[in-house]
Amino acid sequence: MKKILFVFAVLCAMTAYGKNNPTQVEENDETVAQTAMAMNGEQTKQENMKEVQAFLKECGAFFVATVDGDQPRVRPFGVSEIIDGRLYIMTGKVKDVYKQMAKNGKFEICALKKSGSEWMRLSGTLVNDETLAVKEEFLNRNPSLKGMYKADDDNMAVLYITNATARFCSFAGPERKVNF
Repeated sequence: MKKILFVFAVLCAMTAYGKNNPTQVEENDETVAQTAMAMNGEQTKQENMKEVQAFLKECGAFFVATVDGDQPRVRPFGVSEIIDGRLYIMTGKVKDVYKQMAKNGKFEICALKKSGSEWMRLSGTLVNDETLAVKEEFLNRNPSLKGMYKADDDNMAVLYITNATARFCSFAGPERKVNF
């Protein structure tokens, strides 16, 4: 709502200014339209990310595929969190999966709902984040992990997803694709 009010206020100010300078209003209208589209696009990305995370949470476990040389590797994961506008997963740096992610950040997740008739495939790139506050927040939201990890233990790895494409599939209908 604040974004809409801001855009409205900018439009009103430009309209008042434009009475004296019509060319400037046309240029400003285009700038405001581009700004509004960018804000709407960012809002859509955030909504898509929330939808993906809700799906992962509903599934409980999901499977992450990585590459080990020329061999695919798949492992179960169970936690994801949106922190500071990014979707994160976590693992330990001593694990082979982390070493594979560090070498090649491309991944794919497959999550299947308990009904067995709906699934999601999520692909993109994983980026390691060493921010202590993000690690602490991840652990606060997942206290069961505190027995295995500490935010400052140099083992905990939180990785956020970029260039993401999620494909929602079911036996009942066509595939739907979203990006964030």
